[in-house]
Amino acid sequence: MAAMDVFLDRLDPDMCVVTAAAHGERAGCLVGFSSQCSIRPVRYVVWISDVNRTFRVARSADVLAVHLLARDQRGTAELFGGLTGDDVDKFRRVRWREAYGGAAVLADAEAWFVGRVVERTAGGDHVGFVLEPVEWGGRERAAGQAGGPLLRLADARTVRPGHPVD
Repeated sequence: MAAMDVFLDRLDPDMCVVTAAAHGERAGCLVGFSSQCSIRPVRYVVWISDVNRTFRVARSADVLAVHLLARDQRGTAELFGGLTGDDVDKFRRVRWREAYGGAAVLADAEAWFVGRVVERTAGGDHVGFVLEPVEWGGRERAAGQAGGPLLRLADARTVRPGHPVD
Protein backbone atom coordinates (compact mmCIF):
# COMPACT_ATOMS: atom_id res chain seq x y z
CA MET A 1 0.00 0.00 0.00
CA ALA A 2 2.95 2.36 0.59
CA ALA A 3 3.36 2.81 -3.16
CA MET A 4 -0.21 4.10 -3.35
CA ASP A 5 0.46 6.70 -0.62
CA VAL A 6 1.78 9.14 -3.25
CA PHE A 7 -1.83 9.39 -4.42
CA LEU A 8 -3.84 8.74 -1.25
CA ASP A 9 -1.89 11.20 0.91
CA ARG A 10 -3.03 14.04 -1.37
CA LEU A 11 -6.72 13.37 -0.78
CA ASP A 12 -8.61 15.48 1.76
CA PRO A 13 -12.27 14.48 1.43
CA ASP A 14 -15.17 15.92 3.40
CA MET A 15 -15.96 13.78 6.41
CA CYS A 16 -19.53 12.83 7.26
CA VAL A 17 -21.40 11.15 10.06
CA VAL A 18 -23.59 8.25 8.97
CA THR A 19 -26.40 7.13 11.25
CA ALA A 20 -28.44 3.94 11.07
CA ALA A 21 -31.50 2.67 12.90
CA ALA A 22 -32.94 -0.84 12.77
CA HIS A 23 -34.70 -3.24 15.13
CA GLY A 24 -34.78 -0.70 17.98
CA GLU A 25 -31.05 0.07 17.77
CA ARG A 26 -29.34 3.28 16.68
CA ALA A 27 -25.73 3.66 15.63
CA GLY A 28 -23.52 6.22 13.96
CA CYS A 29 -19.94 6.66 12.83
CA LEU A 30 -17.57 9.13 11.24
CA VAL A 31 -16.98 8.25 7.58
CA GLY A 32 -14.20 9.39 5.29
CA PHE A 33 -15.15 7.36 2.23
CA SER A 34 -18.27 8.71 0.50
CA SER A 35 -19.30 10.36 -2.75
CA GLN A 36 -22.04 10.95 -5.24
CA CYS A 37 -21.97 7.96 -7.57
CA SER A 38 -24.74 8.76 -10.08
CA ILE A 39 -26.27 11.91 -11.56
CA ARG A 40 -29.49 10.44 -13.00
CA PRO A 41 -30.85 9.04 -10.85
CA VAL A 42 -29.07 10.77 -7.98
CA ARG A 43 -27.21 8.19 -5.91
CA TYR A 44 -24.69 8.58 -3.11
CA VAL A 45 -22.46 5.89 -1.61
CA VAL A 46 -21.06 5.69 1.92
CA TRP A 47 -18.46 3.10 2.87
CA ILE A 48 -18.67 1.68 6.40
CA SER A 49 -16.02 -0.51 8.03
CA ASP A 50 -17.25 -4.05 8.58
CA VAL A 51 -15.79 -4.09 12.13
CA ASN A 52 -17.89 -1.08 13.11
CA ARG A 53 -21.05 -1.30 15.23
CA THR A 54 -22.73 1.05 12.76
CA PHE A 55 -22.17 -1.57 10.07
CA ARG A 56 -23.94 -4.18 12.19
CA VAL A 57 -27.00 -1.92 12.47
CA ALA A 58 -26.81 -0.54 8.91
CA ARG A 59 -26.81 -3.96 7.26
CA SER A 60 -30.43 -4.37 8.46
CA ALA A 61 -31.53 -0.75 7.91
CA ASP A 62 -33.77 0.33 5.05
CA VAL A 63 -32.47 3.93 5.21
CA LEU A 64 -29.33 5.71 6.41
CA ALA A 65 -28.79 9.37 7.24
CA VAL A 66 -25.65 11.16 6.03
CA HIS A 67 -24.54 14.38 7.76
CA LEU A 68 -21.94 17.00 6.84
CA LEU A 69 -20.26 18.73 9.77
CA ALA A 70 -18.71 22.18 9.95
CA ARG A 71 -15.02 22.37 10.77
CA ASP A 72 -15.90 23.74 14.22
CA GLN A 73 -17.98 20.61 15.02
CA ARG A 74 -14.92 18.58 15.91
CA GLY A 75 -16.58 17.44 19.15
CA THR A 76 -19.31 15.72 17.17
CA ALA A 77 -16.68 14.15 14.92
CA GLU A 78 -14.80 12.85 17.97
CA LEU A 79 -18.02 11.47 19.48
CA PHE A 80 -19.00 9.55 16.35
CA GLY A 81 -15.47 8.67 15.26
CA GLY A 82 -13.61 8.13 18.51
CA LEU A 83 -16.14 6.24 20.62
CA THR A 84 -17.92 3.00 19.93
CA GLY A 85 -21.64 2.55 20.37
CA ASP A 86 -20.79 -0.77 22.00
CA ASP A 87 -19.81 1.30 25.08
CA VAL A 88 -21.61 4.66 24.73
CA ASP A 89 -25.05 5.86 23.62
CA LYS A 90 -23.82 8.62 21.31
CA PHE A 91 -27.36 9.88 20.72
CA ARG A 92 -27.71 10.92 24.38
CA ARG A 93 -24.94 13.46 23.75
CA VAL A 94 -26.38 15.19 20.67
CA ARG A 95 -29.63 16.74 19.52
CA TRP A 96 -31.34 14.49 16.99
CA ARG A 97 -34.75 13.66 15.61
CA GLU A 98 -36.41 10.78 13.89
CA ALA A 99 -36.90 11.30 10.15
CA TYR A 100 -38.07 9.36 7.10
CA GLY A 101 -38.13 5.60 7.68
CA GLY A 102 -36.99 5.97 11.29
CA ALA A 103 -33.62 7.50 10.35
CA ALA A 104 -31.79 9.40 13.10
CA VAL A 105 -30.97 12.93 11.87
CA LEU A 106 -28.49 15.07 13.81
CA ALA A 107 -30.15 18.44 14.43
CA ASP A 108 -26.94 20.49 14.31
CA ALA A 109 -25.46 19.10 11.09
CA GLU A 110 -24.52 21.64 8.42
CA ALA A 111 -26.42 19.59 5.85
CA TRP A 112 -27.92 16.11 5.81
CA PHE A 113 -29.95 13.69 3.77
CA VAL A 114 -31.75 10.43 4.39
CA GLY A 115 -31.26 7.82 1.71
CA ARG A 116 -33.04 4.58 0.99
CA VAL A 117 -30.50 1.75 0.72
CA VAL A 118 -30.72 0.48 -2.86
CA GLU A 119 -27.58 -1.65 -2.90
CA ARG A 120 -24.83 -2.95 -0.64
CA THR A 121 -21.48 -3.83 -2.14
CA ALA A 122 -18.36 -5.36 -0.61
CA GLY A 123 -15.17 -3.36 -0.99
CA GLY A 124 -12.41 -5.00 1.03
CA ASP A 125 -12.71 -4.08 4.72
CA HIS A 126 -15.61 -1.67 4.04
CA VAL A 127 -19.10 -2.17 2.63
CA GLY A 128 -20.60 0.42 0.30
CA PHE A 129 -24.20 1.45 0.91
CA VAL A 130 -25.65 3.01 -2.23
CA LEU A 131 -28.36 5.47 -1.23
CA GLU A 132 -31.30 7.05 -3.04
CA PRO A 133 -31.96 10.43 -1.33
CA VAL A 134 -35.54 10.72 -0.05
CA GLU A 135 -35.34 13.60 2.46
CA TRP A 136 -32.77 16.36 3.09
CA GLY A 137 -32.11 19.58 4.93
CA GLY A 138 -29.54 21.61 6.79
CA ARG A 139 -28.87 24.54 9.07
CA GLU A 140 -31.11 27.52 8.53
CA ARG A 141 -29.17 30.61 7.42
CA ALA A 142 -30.07 34.22 6.78
CA ALA A 143 -30.50 35.14 3.12
CA GLY A 144 -27.11 35.43 1.44
CA GLN A 145 -25.22 33.94 4.40
CA ALA A 146 -22.88 31.20 3.24
CA GLY A 147 -21.96 28.22 5.37
CA GLY A 148 -18.48 27.88 6.80
CA PRO A 149 -15.86 25.32 5.81
CA LEU A 150 -16.78 21.67 6.21
CA LEU A 151 -14.90 19.15 8.34
CA ARG A 152 -12.34 17.39 6.17
CA LEU A 153 -10.02 14.44 6.64
CA ALA A 154 -7.11 16.74 7.58
CA ASP A 155 -9.25 18.15 10.42
CA ALA A 156 -10.06 14.68 11.75
CA ARG A 157 -6.72 12.87 11.38
CA THR A 158 -6.14 12.87 15.16
CA VAL A 159 -9.52 11.26 15.96
CA ARG A 160 -8.66 7.75 17.13
CA PRO A 161 -11.23 5.25 15.83
CA GLY A 162 -13.59 3.70 18.36
CA HIS A 163 -13.14 0.44 16.42
CA PRO A 164 -9.59 0.40 15.02
CA VAL A 165 -9.18 -1.26 11.65
CA ASP A 166 -6.62 -3.52 13.34
